[in-house]
Amino acid sequence: MIAVDWGTSSFRAFRLAADGGVIARGAAADGILGLSQGGFEATLRRHIGAWLDAGERHVLLSGMVGSRQGWIEAPYLPCPAGAAEIAAALVRVPFEGAEVLLVPGLSDHDEGGVPEVMRGEETQILGVIDYLADGLACLPGSHSKWARIGGGRILGFRTFFSGEAFAAMRSATILGRMMQDGETDPAAFARGLARAGEAGHLLHHLFGVRTLGLFGQLAESESASYLSGLLIGHEVRAAMEPGARVHLIGAPALCTLYARAIEAAGGMAILEDSDAAATGLHLIGRTAPWR
Repeated sequence: MIAVDWGTSSFRAFRLAADGGVIARGAAADGILGLSQGGFEATLRRHIGAWLDAGERHVLLSGMVGSRQGWIEAPYLPCPAGAAEIAAALVRVPFEGAEVLLVPGLSDHDEGGVPEVMRGEETQILGVIDYLADGLACLPGSHSKWARIGGGRILGFRTFFSGEAFAAMRSATILGRMMQDGETDPAAFARGLARAGEAGHLLHHLFGVRTLGLFGQLAESESASYLSGLLIGHEVRAAMEPGARVHLIGAPALCTLYARAIEAAGGMAILEDSDAAATGLHLIGRTAPWR
């Protein structure tokens, strides 16, 4: 089977063995936002053509490729949902020479009845769900997801806008004018985490990024890391209770920052395999309605 994790800015493909092992892989910056409506099939063939020529006939797609801006929109499946429910809701994609199925996203509602959605993260969560009886999974990113897991299913989830907020503040607010590009400063990040645990609203704490710089208490080379710690720290404290075990899935560098924030807030962080999407797609593919 060929498993594809196709997001907004990136494309990842895996050729999987019958037991789910990765035989081959490929990646490119061919996210959906860079493609015209007619460009999806050609892009897919370009990346997986050699595997199709070698005899692969089953292709499973997940991620934003199934969004309204993607190839074909796959309706959201409400939580709770596991691999069986997701496999039963797969959407067929016309494609000559192979059978292509598209994974639906998941939906939920918060305590106020406001909708929550995810696309792509559900396959990553399923990639670790086989050995999690219950718990909490976090997928850091532009729109970080925190999902509750139980009984082999995704019970519900919440989204935090932290990553996109960080990017916007750096590029389009007065805070960014006092920041220098560079690697994460661990000490400044830790200061931001500590501040997130103090009294006061996030919006009040954010203005402190500017005033600390004005009074020489935060260098321009430290400000971005401090801001990152502040945003992630507030997110983590809102998303989990002290003592929680959190399974982190995603890019190792970002997951490492979240692990520090989780531990600073009294939780336990467990870093999971970054190939969780391939494992989750294999799990769905085992019960998919292939012809």
